[in-house]
Amino acid sequence: MPPPTYSSARLTELIRAQALKFGEFRLASGKTASFYLDCRKLTLDGEGANQIAAGMIEVLKSTGWPDCVGGMAIGADPITAALITCAWQLRMPLRGFIVRKEPKAHGTGQQVEGPIRAGDRAVIVEDVVTSGGSSLKAIQYARDAGLQVDRCLAIIDRQQGAAEAFSQVGVTLHALLTAEQLGLSGG
Repeated sequence: MPPPTYSSARLTELIRAQALKFGEFRLASGKTASFYLDCRKLTLDGEGANQIAAGMIEVLKSTGWPDCVGGMAIGADPITAALITCAWQLRMPLRGFIVRKEPKAHGTGQQVEGPIRAGDRAVIVEDVVTSGGSSLKAIQYARDAGLQVDRCLAIIDRQQGAAEAFSQVGVTLHALLTAEQLGLSGG
């Protein structure tokens, strides 16, 4: 079976049908919002995961292929798995890693796990970014593990300060879609 082909229109349809909820929500950033994007509904679904991975592979091809991708557990884990699987199908080497919220209390005590090496070029992946707080932690922990992180790749940018926050630490944000592209604004 050939690797999936990305369709921004199809990903938008999937988001609207499966991941978008309206109401009053508290986000990880601490902000309140009138809509919530539960991208786990997509990253843990076959079609959704394939669309996301195919779109992210297009971005990585155009911005420079990294050695590895990963992000903060648990949200980034299915994105990482889909990306490395689709990359393998395309015969493009790509390794994954997981960033733990806390260092492991047993075994090797690692905070960043996976087949990585100091000096690897890494991209942090994320489902939805608002202020960028959790991704900024993942960036720092990955850098502490010796990875060279210069990009963050998200499914959706809520356009509420993440790009600016990343820029301050030398990281560029790329998103498959923005809140504006989804017709969402104001929170």
